[in-house]
Amino acid sequence: MNANIMTETKPKSLLVMAAGMGSRYGGIKQIDGFGPNGETIMDYSLFDAIRAGFTKVVFIVRDEIKSTVEEIFLPKLKGKVEVYFEVQSLDRFVPAGYGVVDRKKPWGTTHAMLCGKNVINEPFAVINADDFYGLESFQSLAQFFDASAPDHHAMVGYTLKNVLSEHGSVSRGVAEERDAEGYLKKLNELTKIVTENGKIISKEETGDRELDPLFPVSMNCWGFQPGVFDVAEKMFHEFALKNKANPSAEFYIALLTNEIIQRNLGKVHILDGGKTWFGVTYKEDKEEVSGKIKALVNSGVYPSKLWQ
Repeated sequence: MNANIMTETKPKSLLVMAAGMGSRYGGIKQIDGFGPNGETIMDYSLFDAIRAGFTKVVFIVRDEIKSTVEEIFLPKLKGKVEVYFEVQSLDRFVPAGYGVVDRKKPWGTTHAMLCGKNVINEPFAVINADDFYGLESFQSLAQFFDASAPDHHAMVGYTLKNVLSEHGSVSRGVAEERDAEGYLKKLNELTKIVTENGKIISKEETGDRELDPLFPVSMNCWGFQPGVFDVAEKMFHEFALKNKANPSAEFYIALLTNEIIQRNLGKVHILDGGKTWFGVTYKEDKEEVSGKIKALVNSGVYPSKLWQ
């Protein structure tokens, strides 16, 4: 980190990616109730981010659920933070000359993030709506933002063995490589990670590959400087044109950060704020997640009625 950067409290935004389809879960998990009074997982992230000093929340949603998300969260957040709702539609930020967008699947997490460009002008965190990240993750990002250079970004690292599902395979961005200074060198987006016979295995086209259970992993809890939007838009245009004939291709944030690193456009720190994570990929995960939230409430980490 640049020694000349003075530590100061800066405005910070939280961008919540809530436009996912939930195909494996079988429902709209972003707004499903998990807490003792029907709180969503998102409620706890918002509560923690506000406690950590974030001053603006930007929800990225599908048009079909926009009004529902507004009804749920506007009353809770009124007077606490600025709130914006941005729709991730398939035609947003598509390059000129692309033509008709002939796909049903969203463009991916980089595109979701890009949909916040018009309302974010400060450092911002990015999270999934349906993952629980814990207060420490937001605190580590807030501290990072207050002392970071304009081209330094961050990934909150979680330990691989702690972020798997007992009910099926998961996709994870695995930080297998760091450079000599300890910054992220490359994030590998592995789309089928399973546990077999006590080992963590990545199922790949070239065969099974065993992974170190202590690898830092991205759970899509990121910290970016606002300048990343121009970079992301340029790279998304390149990606869209290159993948016009592949309607299932997605531009992950992991791919964006790899390009930033490879093109020498910035550094990506790996923060150690990833202490607690849980999420829902499958319907079977719901009972376990509800139990973990109940335990946190019972131990006093969260009030039973979160927003009172």
